Amino acid sequence: MVARRHSRTGAVIVAAGLMVSPLGCGRGVGGDSLSADPVELLHRAAPTLADAGSSKARTEMEMATGGTRVTIRGEGVYDYGRRLGRLEVLLPHDAAGTGKHRPITELLAPGALYMKNRGAGVPADKWVRVDTATLSDGNLVTGGATDPFAAAEVLRGTRTATYVGETEVEGTRVRHYRGTADLTVASRTASEGNRASLRAAAKGFATARVPFDVYLDDEGRIRKVRHRFSFVNGIRPGTVAVASTTTLYDFGVHVNVRLPRSQDIYAGKIAEE
Repeated sequence: MVARRHSRTGAVIVAAGLMVSPLGCGRGVGGDSLSADPVELLHRAAPTLADAGSSKARTEMEMATGGTRVTIRGEGVYDYGRRLGRLEVLLPHDAAGTGKHRPITELLAPGALYMKNRGAGVPADKWVRVDTATLSDGNLVTGGATDPFAAAEVLRGTRTATYVGETEVEGTRVRHYRGTADLTVASRTASEGNRASLRAAAKGFATARVPFDVYLDDEGRIRKVRHRFSFVNGIRPGTVAVASTTTLYDFGVHVNVRLPRSQDIYAGKIAEE
């Protein structure tokens, strides 16, 4: 089942409360070689995405606790300049103990997550808004997907990183790096919209240290990044292991995201399902 937590806004949480419950010289990035120091290179991953403008995104979040594992998948687009994105997130068939679920539409914005089709008692035409700074995971896990730009900004906290080798991601030649980031460090240099969220995650997770694998193309853009988060299970003893994978492709795609009007946001109480 998917158990729910409530933020201070009373909003339903999709996933964070789940309780069952160097290669030779490459082409340059801004004149620098991709064979440069991996730590410094990964510190520049988020600004490089901002320069790229936009892309399509696929997300996959795997959660494991007590021998049970579920996977939540999403797909959509993201505008890195405006820090706005839209994802259609699909819960697994047995995530809530029932059969088929409607996709949850999520709008990602600086400091906020908007969800439609999520929460018992919420009218079909209304959105639920969550202030991400109030979430103990900073919305790295809550929506069942990691905001693509926030995923890149986690790498601002890279403390150690090594070059693994060259491979391909969906037909694109990439360089694979593996390392560990610190969410506290990342929050200090993150964009204004993600600073408070990453700070909250640093305090809310079981550890602020986040192991990762990231794959960069010849322009230094993230093509795929996989983070491994760990948070304390609020109902059962132990921690919940979360592996969040974000794959980016079709850079430069047109993105049209409009945030809900105030009258379209549900202000009532979210009923228990």
